[in-house]
Amino acid sequence: MDGSAPPAAVRTTCPYCGVGCGVLASSRADGTVAIAGDPAHPANFGRLCSKGAALGETLSIRGRVLHPEIGGRRVGWSEALDAVAEGFARTIREYGPDSVAFYVSGQLLTEDYYVANKLIKGFLGTANIDTNSRLCMASSVAGHRRAFGSDTVPGNYQDLDLADLVVLVGSNLAWCHPVLFQRIVAARRSRPDMKVVVIDPRRTTTAEEADFHLALRPGSDAALFNGLLAYLHRAGARNVAFLDRHTVGEGPALTAAAATGSITAVAEACDLPAGDIEAFYQLFSARERAVTVYSQGVNQSSSGTDKVNAIINCHLFTGRIGRPGMGPFSVTGQPNAMGGREVGALANQLAAHMDFSPADLDRVRRFWRAPNLATRPGFKAVDLFRAVGDGRIKAVWIMATNPVVSLPESDSVRAALEACPLVVVSDGSRANETSRYADILLPSLLWSERDGSVTNSERRVSRQRPFRPAPGEARADWWILSQVAARLGFGDAFAYRNAAQIFREHAALSAFENRGERDFDLGGVATLDDGAYARLEPTSWPVRANDRKPVERLFGNGRFFTADGRAALVAVVARSPAHAPDPVFPLVLNTGRVRDQWHTMTRTAIPRLMEHTPEPFVAVHPEDAALLDVAEGDLAHVDSRWGRAALRVRLSPAQRRGEIFVPMHWSWPLAAASAANRTVNPATDPLSGQPELKHTPVRLSRFRAAWQGTILSRMPLELGSLGYSAAIPANDHWTYEIAGEDSLTEVWQHLVSQIGEGSEDRMDVQDSALGRYRSAWFRTGRVEACLFMDSQGELPPRRLLAGFFSSRELSLADRCSLLAGRAAGPVRDEGPMICVCHGVSRKQIDAAIAGGDATVEVLGRNLKAGTNCGSCIPELRQLLLVAKPCEVA
Repeated sequence: MDGSAPPAAVRTTCPYCGVGCGVLASSRADGTVAIAGDPAHPANFGRLCSKGAALGETLSIRGRVLHPEIGGRRVGWSEALDAVAEGFARTIREYGPDSVAFYVSGQLLTEDYYVANKLIKGFLGTANIDTNSRLCMASSVAGHRRAFGSDTVPGNYQDLDLADLVVLVGSNLAWCHPVLFQRIVAARRSRPDMKVVVIDPRRTTTAEEADFHLALRPGSDAALFNGLLAYLHRAGARNVAFLDRHTVGEGPALTAAAATGSITAVAEACDLPAGDIEAFYQLFSARERAVTVYSQGVNQSSSGTDKVNAIINCHLFTGRIGRPGMGPFSVTGQPNAMGGREVGALANQLAAHMDFSPADLDRVRRFWRAPNLATRPGFKAVDLFRAVGDGRIKAVWIMATNPVVSLPESDSVRAALEACPLVVVSDGSRANETSRYADILLPSLLWSERDGSVTNSERRVSRQRPFRPAPGEARADWWILSQVAARLGFGDAFAYRNAAQIFREHAALSAFENRGERDFDLGGVATLDDGAYARLEPTSWPVRANDRKPVERLFGNGRFFTADGRAALVAVVARSPAHAPDPVFPLVLNTGRVRDQWHTMTRTAIPRLMEHTPEPFVAVHPEDAALLDVAEGDLAHVDSRWGRAALRVRLSPAQRRGEIFVPMHWSWPLAAASAANRTVNPATDPLSGQPELKHTPVRLSRFRAAWQGTILSRMPLELGSLGYSAAIPANDHWTYEIAGEDSLTEVWQHLVSQIGEGSEDRMDVQDSALGRYRSAWFRTGRVEACLFMDSQGELPPRRLLAGFFSSRELSLADRCSLLAGRAAGPVRDEGPMICVCHGVSRKQIDAAIAGGDATVEVLGRNLKAGTNCGSCIPELRQLLLVAKPCEVA
């Protein structure tokens, strides 16, 4: 050893949800990276969730896109960039600028986002650019703009510490934003009088921690909050001074709210007990310091904008906005959804929160010196891919996102890309299914290599800093875009040297001719030199040039960003979802996230994060399951008018009767037949364009498989098309759960021909009469793969089989035990992983409870379970309740 000190940790920002947690990344001598929360970052103060804590395990270059490709052929950057520029130029020349489009992502950094938006809107002359953030928060944007005149989140995370009432609407905060949820839990621990209400059709982990839970009918949020507004009016909760001085539209809003009817009528519309609704209304009325946190359950709706405004109306009516501990609060799903909003990556906005008004068009045109500036909004996400499908868009560039999985009616997106003359994809991962449709594939940087900024849900700009070198020929997205722009003849406007230069231009545009009329203003940091940008601390906007002091909370002065400075109460008419259940499709499908996974799993499909929920599933109420003849662990089909998914049944009394839940993460390559969005209806909100991902009429039926099987393999496999398949990574092998309706013998023969490459010998056991086939492959005495298929679904325990893969050499007796499905020695089945952060299994927790651990706190001290992100705490509490009901109760 040379005695030199280890390299200092790099301060960066987590690439997952919109909480925007600070991360300390320390590179080790062996090439691995240690990850810790940044205690100095105001978003998380050192806390990380299970996904953030596991970031160091996601950094393998296996499966990375390392070189540019055209038609699957490796090429140099010059050839690839020429092909992109020539393709877009040719398309525009022949069909006009509206024949091209970009589809971008909340995974991009603000600097990447800015260059993409500037190129297509300012110089290609079309506004056909939209972002996958359209799928998660576009209704909030539209609702904010209707109410405030701007897309402004009024408060910050400190309000969660100060509130006397936190209302969580359509948000499983404990799983989707765990660090924020634990902040609420900590605040309630210090102030026991603080109350938490959860409004969600499912009894989620978040609801388990609430004071009470309103399991309303899906889609009825506007009726509930219209009823609250009417109740507040009747209860005399009107803030006279605030409404008279700072708002308009009170009369129409109250008239619309009154049309909702009495509490009894609201109860009928929401399918809730009238007493529960009245209790919630009384609580909201009595507690001035109230924060309403809402997320995808509100936004992802064909009436999402109205739901947002129904919530905002209640805060405006009581003047509960702009002051500590109160206000409506939209939490976003992606790390830089807010950054995309800032730069105008939504098709209906210009950069810097400007729109397509004549004054804003003139301002942006002059700042960019862009005579070809687009003058009208472009296609929003769902309509954009419809336009690709019908040929109106003939060239599309997709960056850092996976629309063939994430968009509704996703099979139509696949068909659209297959038919499109030119598809360019910029991404770092081959696990992105969309890259399979690329004519030109460009290797982008991923999180650990990127340099730039992101903005979180509380309007706080933080730096993402690189701590690993770029692999292969991967490049920053802003660099790729700038190189294409130069080839199109726009080099002077895109002559960027680094991310700092782009940030300065972005910040300068936000302050350009902005005398306080626009909310978004980074003028105070627009002149940072490269060194100051490198050191930039987390900073909230607006931060104006004249005082350089960030504004942490907006609207405290009652001044809004409308022409007259007044906020608008918007008359909201509660509407039903776009598609209602019927006798053919009698159930309602809700889609969402699970605790340890992220989007389409291109990053999070690692062994530790797969432990808690290894397979795609459909959650069904036990009474519905009995009527449908499905049981726990069965396979089932979920069918809608738009598609089909095959999933494992999980019985859950947390579901409302008549409703099912499917996580949105699984698709190719992990579970090709289980993509939830194949079934989701394509209805969208008429104002926001956000799709209705929470309410699709479906039917559920038992998947009557002719056979089921299990494969364990040291090498990942391409299994082809099967009725059901789920790939589950482990540290030294992959497990594949499979099932199908085709001939067992033929499928077995096909799989045998695909498995065991490089193996020296194979052993088989076949019993065609019983419909049972077993095979194992070996090399130098070590098992390389094994395959078990059975017409009755009688298969050995997967954990038993996994034990054979830890042995360096198997004897003949061991091999026979493997094929017989018997353990060669003692097998320890730890059960599912409950606390992923600290690797604590169900078996360990059960043993600790049996040994006397009687509280969550004691389990935390002894096992560390629940002491990091805390999202497993409700599960720990449930295990305690089952084991020691009297003590826990």
